[in-house]
Amino acid sequence: MIVPKDDFELLTDPGALTTYTFNTRTAKHHFCTTCGIHSFYVPRSHPDGFSVNARCLDDAPLEWFERVAFDGKNWEATMRDYR
Repeated sequence: MIVPKDDFELLTDPGALTTYTFNTRTAKHHFCTTCGIHSFYVPRSHPDGFSVNARCLDDAPLEWFERVAFDGKNWEATMRDYR
């Protein structure tokens, strides 16, 4: 779920998170230092927003969200079609 930066509010202590960057170091993946869940990240495809793991939202039934299959193996081609 992509959220614009202006609409994102972190409700926990940022010190409870750790950040990992992969190959290009564009995406910033944030993980809980206690349980390891990948809660949100700044995606390479949308660097001006956050991709939020809906399972980390309080009181938000997953039925609210449409699930769309995504081909992560062919990421570059999939993102060209996704936009």
